[in-house]
Amino acid sequence: MNKVILIVLDGLRYDAARTCLGYMEGLVAAGRADVRKLICELPAMSRPLYETLLTGRKPVDHGVVSNGVVRRSVGDNLFARVRAQGGVTGAAAYHWVSELYVSCPFDRNRDRILVDGTGDITHGLFYWDDAYPDSHLFADAEWLIRAKAPDFLLLHPMNVDDAGHKHGGNSVGYRNAARLQGDLLARHLPDWVEAGYTVIVTADHGMGDDGNHAGPTPEETEVPFYTVGFRLGLDVALKQTEIAGLICRLMDIDPGAMPAFDGAIERL
Repeated sequence: MNKVILIVLDGLRYDAARTCLGYMEGLVAAGRADVRKLICELPAMSRPLYETLLTGRKPVDHGVVSNGVVRRSVGDNLFARVRAQGGVTGAAAYHWVSELYVSCPFDRNRDRILVDGTGDITHGLFYWDDAYPDSHLFADAEWLIRAKAPDFLLLHPMNVDDAGHKHGGNSVGYRNAARLQGDLLARHLPDWVEAGYTVIVTADHGMGDDGNHAGPTPEETEVPFYTVGFRLGLDVALKQTEIAGLICRLMDIDPGAMPAFDGAIERL
């Protein structure tokens, strides 16, 4: 089973990624990564789009249409597909991911640390404070990779989204939070690639200049999609609903009930 890390930089809009993620842009310039603009599904909100990224379905189809819809995921998902085919899954992520794929509601005294889980996620480290430092979360992911070697890992830091809500999507505070994430990627990603992981870096949604997101404006819906070690064919107009199927294709596993991805893939 090929190993994949999906990094979802919460709330990072496309223009900020292209101007602030210097290391990722350096990989692109060197021909070792690729980047394209992706349009997120609607509503451009976090919990609905976590479910979209991990199930391949639109919010209006999977039913998690608001951050206020607090329940377990229904139907097939990427974690479950990896587990069903003998793989190990991991997540260093916001507690809403735990509520979707582990247990709901989240109990911070019970659910923060998950080791040898028997459900969709095998190992997880979950946080609930939007200001939980991205540096700590990358260290959480580093521990999961070194100690548990998951076949599929979700890494989901929140500080860019938090800065956007506090300062707006066209602010120094927002861009500096993105730059810090870019530096963390520079520190950690080379070792993960060396360890044999294929890496995707994207976002769930963008951020409006007014410090919020939900609707169809470009600032709220245009997000980056970086691929490290491979790129998609030029004729592939990737949708956010195709990412789960793409990861199944990269891992050479059956997508089950999720939409399959049959576009061209080129190794770099």
